[in-house]
Amino acid sequence: MRPAALLALLGLVDAAFSGFRAYAGRDARIRKQRANARAALRGLAVGAVALLAPVLAASCLLLATPDPARTYAALTAGAIGYLLPLAGYAVVVMLSLAAYFWLPFRAGTLAMVVGLGPLTLLRPLAVAAACTGAVLNGGGGRSLLVGVVAGAAVLCVGPAVHRRWYSTVQ
Repeated sequence: MRPAALLALLGLVDAAFSGFRAYAGRDARIRKQRANARAALRGLAVGAVALLAPVLAASCLLLATPDPARTYAALTAGAIGYLLPLAGYAVVVMLSLAAYFWLPFRAGTLAMVVGLGPLTLLRPLAVAAACTGAVLNGGGGRSLLVGVVAGAAVLCVGPAVHRRWYSTVQ
């Protein structure tokens, strides 16, 4: 699978989780699977639209350059460098989620509080590490531009979903 496709998939999964996080804790009902799914789908929809911004940025760079092959190679190298820190972050998140779902209740709750809570707060640092990885892997300024646009798009999904659907008390 190409790095850009993996990054898009990772961005869409993150957007779905952002939609869920925007809703989480706003409803005291016990059975809220539908509401959780609806929130995740809202995040996914907003994320799909937001992730068009880095696609547009990369497309403009490719169209405006005199050497598209060289720019494409730089963007690919940057995408690989961007993917590596995010893949590490995603593995830690998945391990924390696995602990939450498969450990006994108290241990799972501890995994949620100790793992997913701080990891949510570290998302901007993971994006900054990804941008650094894009530059260090040979992507240069073009990859940094696309990476910053992608990072901003992904980090704005949760607040956008919250503001649109969950800012008032239900």
